[in-house]
Amino acid sequence: MNTSAICLTVGALFLAGCAAKSPGAQTVTPTAPPAAVQPMASSVAGSATTLAEQGRDPAEFPAYVEALKQQARSLGISEATVTAAFANVHFVDRVIKSDRNQPEKKITLDDYLARVVTPAKIAQARTLYQQYQAQLAPVSAQTGVPGNYIVALWAMESNFGKIQGKEDVISALSTLAFEGRREAFFTKELMASLKILDQGHVAVDELKGSWAGAMGQNQFMPSSYLRYGKDGNGDGKIDIWTDTSDVFASTANYLATEGWEAGGGWGTAVKLPAGFDAALAGTKTAQGKTVSQWQKLGVTLPDGLRLPASAERAWIVTPDDNQGRSFLVYNNFRTIMHWNRSWYFAIGIGTMADAIARQDTAR
Repeated sequence: MNTSAICLTVGALFLAGCAAKSPGAQTVTPTAPPAAVQPMASSVAGSATTLAEQGRDPAEFPAYVEALKQQARSLGISEATVTAAFANVHFVDRVIKSDRNQPEKKITLDDYLARVVTPAKIAQARTLYQQYQAQLAPVSAQTGVPGNYIVALWAMESNFGKIQGKEDVISALSTLAFEGRREAFFTKELMASLKILDQGHVAVDELKGSWAGAMGQNQFMPSSYLRYGKDGNGDGKIDIWTDTSDVFASTANYLATEGWEAGGGWGTAVKLPAGFDAALAGTKTAQGKTVSQWQKLGVTLPDGLRLPASAERAWIVTPDDNQGRSFLVYNNFRTIMHWNRSWYFAIGIGTMADAIARQDTAR
């Protein structure tokens, strides 16, 4: 998903799951693919290339799949899994179209929040938060991640499991790897999906997800599943498609592993003083200051009241380039951004989590 912390596309509103990442995951590419489908280096490092620019034709897809199979075998994937996984693999043209045609229209934070944190979704989130306390409470006690944040991510990623994607993950990831624009990334994710099958967590015909390979009710990419997936009910499987115990445990494990601080919040809206130095805003480690230091620089609550004196480290975020709202955010905000590197997304999760925890009806 978008790695920019400021600009968010309209498409990102509905494809947030693609952002779940796996830090430190090894990048792998197919070994020795046939000459007709050899990856072609771009003349400019990091620039995007298309099928046409690479000389790849969908007719060459079967040969490319054979190279992927060989790569899987070299990584220790069993022959039974390779055979079953690729038995019905096919080139998915709509996946390529989705990858190339994501809208680039910029929207404001208020527009974004109005679309993803609606009164109806808040009401449903509160109901489900209460309904699933028996599953959420033990996970929160174990990881320190509050249940309202787990439910907020559940709401944002799949509308509480209702929108998970119906693409065959093996076909989608094979197609995207073949397309070549982000070949290394999608090949890595494909190999991770094969490991999931090899470990017996899900059957081949149940391995469904978004067009980009994000899976389940928390929309994990396959490498994130392998790194953060958690068996929440002790049945020996990690089922993020149908088992809410596993969905909640995996979501909490992700945040806990990435540095969630128990007992901490995500942030609060603030008002910046006139002439505030925009270079001070951002979530890099060097841009952090204590709340008391921000107070001395003139940062106040939206109503002009002073920030409470505190030695807690915080950062200033101005998601609309300092033309709109500003926020004082804490370490847990940066942890949420490990999930999706978007300020809008992280503010949306914090806003939803706060709304779930409140009992009033207003956002």
